[in-house]
Amino acid sequence: MSAASRDAAGGTAARVAGGLGGLLRERAATDGDRVLFRFAGTDTTVAQVEDRTNRLANVLAAHGARRGDRVAVMMGNGVGFPVAWLAIAKLGAVIVPVNPGYRSADLAHVVGDSGAVLGLAGSADAAGALLALGFGEVGLLDPADAGPAREAAAGAFDAGRELAAASGVRDLPGVGWDDLLNLQYTSGTTGFPKGCMLTHRYWLHLAELAAEVAAVTPDDVDLTAQPFYYMDPQWNTVLCLLTGVPLVILPRFSASGFWPSVREHGVTFFYVLGTMPLLLLKQPPDPDLDRDHRVRLVLCSGITPALHAAIEERWGAPWREAYGSTEAGVVLTVRPEDTACVGTGSMGAPVPGKEARVVREDGTDAADGEVGEIVVRGEPMLTGYWNRDEPLLRDGWYPMGDLGYRDPRGHFHLVGRLKEMIRRGGENIAAAEVEAVLTGHPAVRAAAVVPEPDALLGEEVKAFVQLAEPVEPRELVAFVRARLAGFKAPRFVEFVEAFPMTPSERIAKHLLPAGTGGAYDALEEAR
Repeated sequence: MSAASRDAAGGTAARVAGGLGGLLRERAATDGDRVLFRFAGTDTTVAQVEDRTNRLANVLAAHGARRGDRVAVMMGNGVGFPVAWLAIAKLGAVIVPVNPGYRSADLAHVVGDSGAVLGLAGSADAAGALLALGFGEVGLLDPADAGPAREAAAGAFDAGRELAAASGVRDLPGVGWDDLLNLQYTSGTTGFPKGCMLTHRYWLHLAELAAEVAAVTPDDVDLTAQPFYYMDPQWNTVLCLLTGVPLVILPRFSASGFWPSVREHGVTFFYVLGTMPLLLLKQPPDPDLDRDHRVRLVLCSGITPALHAAIEERWGAPWREAYGSTEAGVVLTVRPEDTACVGTGSMGAPVPGKEARVVREDGTDAADGEVGEIVVRGEPMLTGYWNRDEPLLRDGWYPMGDLGYRDPRGHFHLVGRLKEMIRRGGENIAAAEVEAVLTGHPAVRAAAVVPEPDALLGEEVKAFVQLAEPVEPRELVAFVRARLAGFKAPRFVEFVEAFPMTPSERIAKHLLPAGTGGAYDALEEAR
């Protein structure tokens, strides 16, 4: 989608009454027979989504949901989640996406902080967890949204059965594009998550930018494997609604099953992030099948620079970085035609409507090549944090919390999280730099590097490592020391069977065990 067509689409969409609900209604009237979702062997058209969202909105209204109310949705991947999201949009209400893995404290925080008055669950367990928090009304909706719920939960109503019996006619309230639609709780690396306030316009603008970057055409097929309670499947939904292409929804990300699904559905582009590219690369190669697909572009975040060329060579398609956050949407992208980026670690330049800078601690601009904090401004952007009065901007700019630098081309490069710098005896060590080297070892599937408190040096380097094959920890330390300055090599190495993950498929470092008990100690061995 060109800049001109994006502007035209944005102008048209912005004039549609009713926000995303109104946009869905307009698309159903003009392109109702187009497939919008493919899940579990079933195609769902735009017209069917329009009908089901009308019915579900009527069901939710009958159970007390009103404009401005928060509705907690605790569902796995399927058609049910986006149907719930768009039905809530038609009510003028606000969705609170909830990770189905939440229990006890984290679930109570999100539900309590948001003030949700109604819940929708995709399983009896999720319904029970919501009901245990004191919800008077919790509906059970099958993730496939194919009718009555397959499970029963004491105290919950069968939203699928009621949806099938409800009226398919629904008047839209006077929802504006700047009305609140999501309280999107961030993963949170310290403390409890914060609710990002995201409007209808935020999602429209983000989808338009993504469609432009991917140059979407009517022949394209999109795919998402991330959980729907995370932001990516949501903007993918709006992108497909805008452009008229289908969205293939996978139940979950599976490194072994991902490319077979891509081939099966004729997928032409998708977005992956975090550990996903590395886990895909570490799957056994298949010369007969690796290039047997229609993929023309992969958008990604966190691709390992040293493996970038190998990834492109294996699958024969360009992999291009995109950088952003829940708060700021998309900020930077690398254009598909930019082959000079391969292996450089470039995250690209600002997208239309966004500006980015790298600043020093005193707020002044860093020179090209100098590491500082990345700050941004422009649209889309959250309007604030729910129930928080903390300042959102710093001198008019939103701080991303990331360390990076700008190169002479005007492209930005990520060094690491501001809070993931390890300060060892006066030396600053970027955890991401050490992780990139460790994951380059053939025996390593994934790695996470964290600071370990030390009385003498302030902090030491500790590496958590998930193995693909057996290796001695001393060999990994030597591998890093041969490629980085000696002070950056891990002192401690601890092997893990699997990593706890955030909804964005990044390693949840704050959930890794503290302390060095049971970890290999390179210094102790050297004594």
